[in-house]
Amino acid sequence: KGRDFHIRILLPADFQLKNARIECSWHLKKILHEYQHILKQRLHSCPDLVSFMVELKTILEIALKNTQDLHIPRPPEYYSCLIRDLEILGWNKVTYVDTGLTTIKLKAEDSCGRQHLIALDLNAKYPTEPPDCLVDFPVRFAVSWMPQNSLIDIYNQFLAALESLKGFWDAMDEIDGKTWVLEPENPTRSSTTRRIAIGTNVSVNVEVDPRHPNMLPECYFLGADHVVNPLRIKLNNNMHLWDPETSLLQNLKDLLEIDFPSRAVLEKSDFAKDCGICYAYRLNGTTPDQVCDDPRCGQPFHQACLYEWLQGLPSSRQSFNVIFGECPYCNK
Repeated sequence: KGRDFHIRILLPADFQLKNARIECSWHLKKILHEYQHILKQRLHSCPDLVSFMVELKTILEIALKNTQDLHIPRPPEYYSCLIRDLEILGWNKVTYVDTGLTTIKLKAEDSCGRQHLIALDLNAKYPTEPPDCLVDFPVRFAVSWMPQNSLIDIYNQFLAALESLKGFWDAMDEIDGKTWVLEPENPTRSSTTRRIAIGTNVSVNVEVDPRHPNMLPECYFLGADHVVNPLRIKLNNNMHLWDPETSLLQNLKDLLEIDFPSRAVLEKSDFAKDCGICYAYRLNGTTPDQVCDDPRCGQPFHQACLYEWLQGLPSSRQSFNVIFGECPYCNK
């Protein structure tokens, strides 16, 4: 490929290749990073230095073919332009820069004091072409770009997008702070769903529209029929009472005519019961969401555990994609 690389091979006192060490520039090390195990294997199996050099050349050519972007030399204007942009933007906003000045992470604070990050992958044609932007948003972040634009323009668009999502994050933060969220355990800023505990083995899964966070979200109840059905009826009967001027959480309380278990008063263990089959609460990231309909039982199970259990029962029956059988706990 017409590239020159300098390497040093250090042989031990017995001149055995298998115990040799290779030293090279950080650039070559980066290119060969994925091939280290192959290089070690070749050092062990090659009879002499010449045959190892032939093997090394072959590996290097394959590596260069697979890492095209590493050896596109960037013009000096790329670096001078990028450094100038960072100077204007302010180094206090930069949280990470890689050694090749191709990936940059910037931080910003929204008007509510929440910290956010934007990761920028710049290609060699910057600033003619925009960088790829990675953000933890519930909606797509599309950058509007002209060849005369700079990092400052992207940063300002990022700040504007943060403010447009303020209402959504306010609603989610209130749910996270005032109720017991069963799933997701550690929600990201892009997560639009929350499974909120209502009582023992009863919860509601809400899917919030990030563009219209004050509108009625999609609600899906999980629990035994005798507990869930009255909640469904209340939601349907009170839907007309939804007030876009009131917070999402308060609206849910008013429509369902309930108070969600408070983080200040109750512990998660007070209403989050383990699965009656595997005796664990979390299984591959999921929590028990299938509950026995018998009011005297109400034991929860993981869907995967229950499905496997019912499949193994001679008395269970299947209709399309629904399987019916007896409760492993109370046999009802």
